[in-house]
Amino acid sequence: MKSEPALQISPVISELLNAIPHGIVLLDTNLCIVAMNRFSEAMTGYTADEAKGVYGEFILRSNLGTKNQVCREVLESGESCSADGNIINRRRKKIPVHFTLSRFHGEQGHPAGVLIVLEDSSVLKAGNAQHNGAAAGSEILGHSPQMEKVFELMSVLARTDASVLITGETGTGKDMIAEALHKSSQRARQPFVKVNCGALPEALLESELFGHVKGAFTGAITETAGMFRLAHKGTIFLTEIGDLSLPLQVKLLSVLDDQEFFPVGGSKKVKVDVRIIAATHRSLRQEVQQGRFREDLFYRLNVLHLHMPPLRERDGDIRLLLDHFLRQFSAKLGRAVTGFTKKALHTLNCYHYPGNVRELRNIAEYSANICQGNKVGSKDLPQYLFRPSEPVATVSDTIIPPLISSSAEPVQAVDKRGGSWTEMEKEMIMDALRKTGGNRSKAAEILGWGRTTLWRKLNKYRLA
Repeated sequence: MKSEPALQISPVISELLNAIPHGIVLLDTNLCIVAMNRFSEAMTGYTADEAKGVYGEFILRSNLGTKNQVCREVLESGESCSADGNIINRRRKKIPVHFTLSRFHGEQGHPAGVLIVLEDSSVLKAGNAQHNGAAAGSEILGHSPQMEKVFELMSVLARTDASVLITGETGTGKDMIAEALHKSSQRARQPFVKVNCGALPEALLESELFGHVKGAFTGAITETAGMFRLAHKGTIFLTEIGDLSLPLQVKLLSVLDDQEFFPVGGSKKVKVDVRIIAATHRSLRQEVQQGRFREDLFYRLNVLHLHMPPLRERDGDIRLLLDHFLRQFSAKLGRAVTGFTKKALHTLNCYHYPGNVRELRNIAEYSANICQGNKVGSKDLPQYLFRPSEPVATVSDTIIPPLISSSAEPVQAVDKRGGSWTEMEKEMIMDALRKTGGNRSKAAEILGWGRTTLWRKLNKYRLA
């Protein structure tokens, strides 16, 4: 039974709550729900209007014991508390959650209720697991209006089972978005399988995707399941889908249409239940026009569409990400680097980041390794940041499409600097080698690369 909440929330506060990329629930002093943001709606399955005036424990059905008692203690003592647990949402799905409860006050300074922050632990753990690897990416962080739209759309896409096409420049975090969508979907307990369509030759990629039977080709001494069968009931993420050859595009189209395929060399069809998420930095519509990508496959992949904005268009996120990554690498190195000097920040805020979040992360790692004081100064930044270069395309240079579409694709921002990124990367390598006295292992650490990556780039640029 609903009751009228003792506290009213203004539209401005509601908008602020919706800008936070975690679930937020406000309870009044009677422990009834006053407000919920969009992330809480997606998490619980209840709209804010449905939940308003309802006792919090009826909406946030969790394993925290007597939630009313916990909330009452926070309300009376004013001491915040955190705990790991789970909630059962409207669809009876159990979601692991990290709870943070805090007291908030009204205009007169009196206790007005309890603020509950709900962080989806499955997404957080997925992000942390990826950071521990050699190819760790960035966490999905951002407070800009552009990223707010992305977070809002993600909560919608996670509730569907349709194919998703993620577009955006290199380094914008498409991989992390894809995994977060899987972890927030109904398939979260099933496998998430990633395949790079540009990393293997056509023959090997076909076997990698669809598997092969024994004797299908020379060296096929055993049967291989393939990634689609491994992803059964889960999600398969096809990154760099624009590099897929035309013959494999035909086979992928049949999987999308019929949910079945023939393994390489096989005569019996294999049926699978897989959600497909694809990603590319290319303009697939241009690829279609030039005959390199099938139009029918483009429309089958582009049922739902999410575009990741480049870092230069994310107002205010550069400082947030710099601080985050600097804290991360400083802690890893056991150093007490607490921030950046004003001059260093000015340089970093004026830079255009053609490599987006991935490049910013590498800059923060470089600075954390080089800095000998408490704050990163200009001398601790990669020297290529101080070289003048032509600006890349901005918001005014490119058409910004809707984030979600079934028939449209964004026009990609064009790097007008030509080959200047190659020169900057060469300078980064030479600068790292100079600082380490030619020690390649240490230079690779500074650059945030593996030794084999540095070796490959040295040969590519003829610096070996």
